[in-house]
Amino acid sequence: MKTKLLYLFLAILVTGCASTYKYKEFQSIETKLDRSKGVLISTPKDGLYGNTQYHNSGRMTANAVRAAFSKYSSRVDVINTCHGDDCLNSIDTEKYGYYVRPEILHWEERATEWTGLPDRIEIQLVIHDAVTKNELVNSSYTGKSKWATFGGDHPQDLLPEPTNQYVSSLYQ
Repeated sequence: MKTKLLYLFLAILVTGCASTYKYKEFQSIETKLDRSKGVLISTPKDGLYGNTQYHNSGRMTANAVRAAFSKYSSRVDVINTCHGDDCLNSIDTEKYGYYVRPEILHWEERATEWTGLPDRIEIQLVIHDAVTKNELVNSSYTGKSKWATFGGDHPQDLLPEPTNQYVSSLYQ
């Protein structure tokens, strides 16, 4: 009986120590992205949950997307001055082949260690061809923090793993 309780406790502990991620494609990529083309990333608006605005969450999201694309393209820049169609229509196609528009769909920070409620994010990435203006990819991913955070995790800690994994799937 004690052995079964020990195994049950270990199983709960192990499942509580891993963040989980899910991906959803609205428009999947038909051909892989070209590593020789530059990438321009806009900074999304800060995330909200209820009446709480999470300052700098847009900047943190753009930086995580930049870090992921930087592994595959030699020119990756983040722009703070425009967003959406304004950026797409004014992009310098000599420098950039792709325009990436991240959107924060959900950003929720919780005191997980006390409440048992996980931190959550949902990020949508829309990628356009800078020359043709065509939408190439439209996908989102969600992240949910592990239960055993010991007070050290935040929603931004959920950004690197799914962003890196998703962006790596876009290149050969």
